[in-house]
Amino acid sequence: MNTTVSTATAGSAPAGREKFLVIPIIILILAQMGTTGDNGALSLATSALTTELHATTAEIQLANMIYPLVGGAFMIAGGLVGTIIGWKKTFRAGTLLCAAGELALAFAPNMAMFIWVGRVLVGFGASFLIPSVLGLIPLMYRGANRAVAFGCIGAASGLSAVLPLMLGVVMETGGMRMTFSLLAVYFLLVFAFSFELPCIEQDKDHLAFDGVGVVLAATGLFLFLIGLSSISSWGLVEPLEGCPFTIFGISPALPVAALGIVVLGVLVKIEGRVEQENGIALLPRSFLTTPQVRAGLVANAIAFFFMGAQSILMAPYLQLVAGWSPIEVGVISIVTGVPTFAFALGIPKLAPHAHPRHVIQVGYIAMAAALGIMAFSVTVNGCSAPGVYLGAFMAGVGAGTVSSHASNIVALAVNERDASQSGGIQSTMRNVGQAIGVALLGAILLFGITNTVRTEAAASPHISDAVAAEVAHVTVDLGSDQEFKQQIADIPMTPEGQQALVQIDARARYDSTRAAYAVGAVIVLLGLATTPAITVDARAKERGSH
Repeated sequence: MNTTVSTATAGSAPAGREKFLVIPIIILILAQMGTTGDNGALSLATSALTTELHATTAEIQLANMIYPLVGGAFMIAGGLVGTIIGWKKTFRAGTLLCAAGELALAFAPNMAMFIWVGRVLVGFGASFLIPSVLGLIPLMYRGANRAVAFGCIGAASGLSAVLPLMLGVVMETGGMRMTFSLLAVYFLLVFAFSFELPCIEQDKDHLAFDGVGVVLAATGLFLFLIGLSSISSWGLVEPLEGCPFTIFGISPALPVAALGIVVLGVLVKIEGRVEQENGIALLPRSFLTTPQVRAGLVANAIAFFFMGAQSILMAPYLQLVAGWSPIEVGVISIVTGVPTFAFALGIPKLAPHAHPRHVIQVGYIAMAAALGIMAFSVTVNGCSAPGVYLGAFMAGVGAGTVSSHASNIVALAVNERDASQSGGIQSTMRNVGQAIGVALLGAILLFGITNTVRTEAAASPHISDAVAAEVAHVTVDLGSDQEFKQQIADIPMTPEGQQALVQIDARARYDSTRAAYAVGAVIVLLGLATTPAITVDARAKERGSH
């Protein structure tokens, strides 16, 4: 029999005396694990995509990008829909869309269907599912229980590390298609379990759907994210070969991203009036005017920026250059996942009096240290396994520490309805962070490799001018020495010239990967500038409510 949770009365009971609802949080954890596990499966499928669907590095980058691109564009809308029609309905819709997307990935005949059908459906499903997970928690839990519940969701990222290892085994034995089919079954099981969630008595007042806000938010976020994601394939300023069009002779990537920012600026202006007229808006004013909310959103973005860095830097390098198998990469996810789980759940449970500001600061420093360790673990033709494992462990420490409080500090700073609706914008910021991580660091990686190879080839005494001229038109992918030889196989050259060019490429991918890690570490540390705004913790809010 389902339990009924009333938002009107639940807050009146002392938080310490409330019973912690175990079954609902397990269901929410499973949902969160599924969305995280999907990204893990894609990382493990790098080699399979290149062999079975003939994917390039740019296409793999786009496949990584399209999920946060679509999800990020619609997650704010998902938060509003859940507030209006109910979180359980949006939760179930999300699981079914994710299941459909995984099936499309499993049976995709080419990268076009893989990206534009499978990844789009999963991203759209996540835009309903993830805000529902974050939206249900403020309605089911209060006080210290809420902090623990949010910690559990953060810990789900650690638990989801089990999935890549399991999926790695499936991928080794059954192949990529079997792996994504298994994920489809997983989401269908989560859908079935959702009928055990308690009944939530949400506000029954008629709330208008902010259609204009949804269109502006989706358009602005889509333009911003597609502009960023296309830098490596369209070019930063100078258009690359294959760029679909130009704007005044330059690549459209940055202008498209800038247009997205302009549209989002218009959204902010309009939403203030919408909230005054309707009592609810896609983007409540409290999200923009409360410094602690902004700091919490940055924390969500940085935690997932970090995940984007791992997906575009660590996993491809380990598989394509170092030759690690999907199972070996899956083991790395366990090394990251265990401390993520332990710190995300353990900090709110074992250190309830720790101030969120200090917790977030420690997490940022740990994440930056992890990226530094990973940079030094890279070698010219592979990696140092001890360095990879240590970096992965520190990554889990940092991600778990930040995740333990990132969502709760947003909920603490606003009223109950805004706290519930904030799941949409928190999820959007996560996807924006992940998209920036993949796009920015992927661009540094790919541009760095290509430009270094072209420059060094032109300067090398072992490479003729004719070969250097041919290389100047090649966009170099991240890959092994053998894959690079295949990429330049059509260029006539001497064996000495080929060997020199292969050595240049090996050094270029080494330097570019380390540079991308360094930029990532700097960006994570910039998050420290927002932490002084974190001033309200659970104890302060509880005192203020009496």
